[in-house]
Amino acid sequence: MITEDQLEQLCLAWFQASGYEVLVGKSIAPESDTSERKDYRQIILTERLLNALMRINPSIPKTVLEDQVVHLLGKAESPALIQNNHQIQKYLLNGVPVEYSDGDKKKNDHAQIIDFHNQENNQFLVVNQFTVLGAKMNRRLDVVVFINGLPIAVIELKNPGDENAGIWEAYNQLQTYKDEITDLFVFSEALVISDGINARIGSLTANQERFLPWRTIKNENDKPLLEFELEKVVKGFFDRELLLDFIRHFVLFEQNGDSLIKKIAGYHQFHAVREAVRVTVIASRSETDVIKQERASYGKEVVPGSRKAGVVWHTQGSGKSISMVCYAGKLLQQPEMCNPTIVVVTDRNDLDNQLFDNFVAARMLLRQDPVRADSRDELREFLENRKSGGIVFTTIQKFALLNGEDKHPVLNGRENIVVISDEAHRSQYGLKAALDQKSGKYKFGYARHLRDALPHASFIGFTGTPIATEDKDTRAVFGDYVSIYDIQDAVEDGATVPIYYESRLAKLDINQAEIEQLSDQVEEVIEDEEDVSAREKTKSQWAALEKLVGAQPRIQEVAADLVKHFEERTAIIDGKGMVVCMSREICVHLYNAIVALRPDWHDADIEKGAIKIVMTGSASDKPLLQPHIYSKQQKKRLEKRFKDPHDPLKLVIVRDMWLTGFDAPCAHTMYVDKPMKSHNLMQAIARVNRVFRDKPGGLVVDYSNSI
Repeated sequence: MITEDQLEQLCLAWFQASGYEVLVGKSIAPESDTSERKDYRQIILTERLLNALMRINPSIPKTVLEDQVVHLLGKAESPALIQNNHQIQKYLLNGVPVEYSDGDKKKNDHAQIIDFHNQENNQFLVVNQFTVLGAKMNRRLDVVVFINGLPIAVIELKNPGDENAGIWEAYNQLQTYKDEITDLFVFSEALVISDGINARIGSLTANQERFLPWRTIKNENDKPLLEFELEKVVKGFFDRELLLDFIRHFVLFEQNGDSLIKKIAGYHQFHAVREAVRVTVIASRSETDVIKQERASYGKEVVPGSRKAGVVWHTQGSGKSISMVCYAGKLLQQPEMCNPTIVVVTDRNDLDNQLFDNFVAARMLLRQDPVRADSRDELREFLENRKSGGIVFTTIQKFALLNGEDKHPVLNGRENIVVISDEAHRSQYGLKAALDQKSGKYKFGYARHLRDALPHASFIGFTGTPIATEDKDTRAVFGDYVSIYDIQDAVEDGATVPIYYESRLAKLDINQAEIEQLSDQVEEVIEDEEDVSAREKTKSQWAALEKLVGAQPRIQEVAADLVKHFEERTAIIDGKGMVVCMSREICVHLYNAIVALRPDWHDADIEKGAIKIVMTGSASDKPLLQPHIYSKQQKKRLEKRFKDPHDPLKLVIVRDMWLTGFDAPCAHTMYVDKPMKSHNLMQAIARVNRVFRDKPGGLVVDYSNSI
C-alpha cells in the first residue's frame, strides 16, 4: 500500500503528463530565491496573472490591467465566501470591466481573465504543499491547481493505508480550510478529495452526499479501469481543454431560500452535453460531419441536416435539468449556430414552471433571461417576430390550432431554431393523422402542429423514461441516443439512491387489465387538454372505478395502515412522504380519514400542519374540495415547506401534481393508490430516489396492486 506522499507524487506526475507545470510550494514561498508570493496570506500568483492578462488582452495597457484587474481580484467584495465566488465566476465568463484613456478618447472594455478560445494563451500550474496563513495558524494544502495565477481547485489527499484517515476525513478538512483560509477558495471551481483508491469531486457549497466520482477521461465511453480513481480525475476532469470548457459552460449558481448554492455538472452531464451540442450543430446544417475524436453517441451517427439531434436518456433524479441548462448555454455560444433560438417544450404546466425556474436561476450562464409564453397568441408572436437568439418556454398544447385552422401556419422558417423536449412522451408523438369520428375529418396531434410551425427546426429530447412501444418510439421522433445514464449508473455513483417496493392492502375487485385500459384512455385525452376545466371534465371518466377505490370502508382501512406505516418508518428514518390518489375527491376523503386518526396533523393555516393536499382546482369546484384549493403563490409556499427537512409538513397527498420534475430530497416514501405504469410510473416513483443525508433508499408502497 502506498503512502500519502507517494500518492501525492503520483498525482503530480499525472498532472505533468497532462501538460501542467508542476512546482513545490516552498519554491515559490516568500523566503525563497524564486519567490512568487510576498507573504503567506497571498494566494494569487500576481506576476503570472498579470502576464496572462497581457497575453489575452494585448490592446489594454499594462497599467490598466495591473491597477484595475489585478487589484480588483485581490480584494474581497463581500464578507460571504460564496458571494465572492459568484462574482469571480461572472468575471471569468464576462471579463472585468475596465476604463482608460486612449489619447483624447475614453475607452470602456472588458479584460478577459481566461482565454476560452485559445488554450495556449493560458498557463496551467500545479503546486503541492502550498502554505497559507490562516486566522490562527498556517495551513498547508496538499495540491492546488492554478490557471493564470488563480487557485481554481484544491485537492486534499489522505493516506490510502490509514483506516482512520479516509476520504471523508479529507472532506471534513476542506470544510475547516474554508473557514480558516477563506480567501484561497474565492476562485474555486471544484474541490477534490481522495485516498487514492477513491476520489470525489464537489462544488464549493456541496455537502458530503454531493461529492461524486468522475469516471471518464475523454468522453462517455472512455472509462478505463485504473488502480486509482484520482488518476481519472486528473486526466479527465483536469484535462486542460475539458477544464476550460467545464468552467465556461458547466458551473451554475442557484438561490435556495436565503442561501446561494453552487452546482457543477457531473461527468455524465458534462459529456452528454458536449456530445449533444456537437450533434445538434450537425443535425441543424447540411454539412459534412468531421469527427475530431472518438464519439460518445450510441447507434448511428447523426445525419447532417436531418433535424434529429437525438435523445439524452438520463435516469430520473440524476440532474437532467442541469444538463438541459448547460446544453442551452453551450449551444447558444456555438458560432456555427449563428445565435440560435431555443424553444423548450413540455406537456404539463407543472413541468413547464419547474424547468423555467431552473433556467431563470442560470441566467448568468445563459447570458440572457428566458421568457415563458402564457398563451397561444404570446407564443405565436414571440416566434414570428424573433430574428435570432432567445429562449422561450411553452407547453406543447399551445401549438393547438385556432378555430377555423386546418393546419398550423409557419411561424418561423429559420434553420437555427432548436426545440428541446423535456420528458417527451405521448403528446410528442402525434405526427400521424387520426380520423375524428364526430367531424369526419382527419386531425393531427400537437407534435405535427409544432413541426408545421417550425419546419426547419432541429429537435432533441431529454428524458428519464424513454418509451419504446410499436407506435411511440422516442428515437423515431428525435433520433438515436446521444447519451445513456441508467439507474444502475446513478446508484453506483451515488447520484441517486435505490428504490424499494412494498405491496399492501390490495383490495380492488376489478380486472387489472380493465383498469390499465381505462387509465390509458383517460391519459391520452388528458394530455390533449390545456385548461384545468377541460382536464377535470375528462377525468370524470374515472367515476366508475373511483367508486370502488374510494369506498369509505376501504379509505378508512388504507388511512389506518398508512398512518401506522409512516409513523414507524419516520421513527427510523427522518424524512417525508407523498400519497398518490386516483381523483381529487379520493384525495380529500383520504385526508379526512387520516386527520380523524391524527387530528393534530391538520391545520387550516397554510403555514402550519403536518399534512396537506396539493391539486388543481377552481372557484367552481364542489364544497368538498374548496378547503384544499390553493393559489399559485400558496402552492409555491407549500412546495418550499415540503422541501425544507425541518418544516413540520411531512405528508402531501396529490393526484397528478408534483409527480414529474419535482425535487424534494428529504422525501423517502411514496404511497401509491392509483393505477400507474410505464413512463408515468417511473417519473412518479423517482420523487423518492434523491440523495439526502444518510437516506439508504426510497420506498414505494403500493395500495393499488397495479405496479
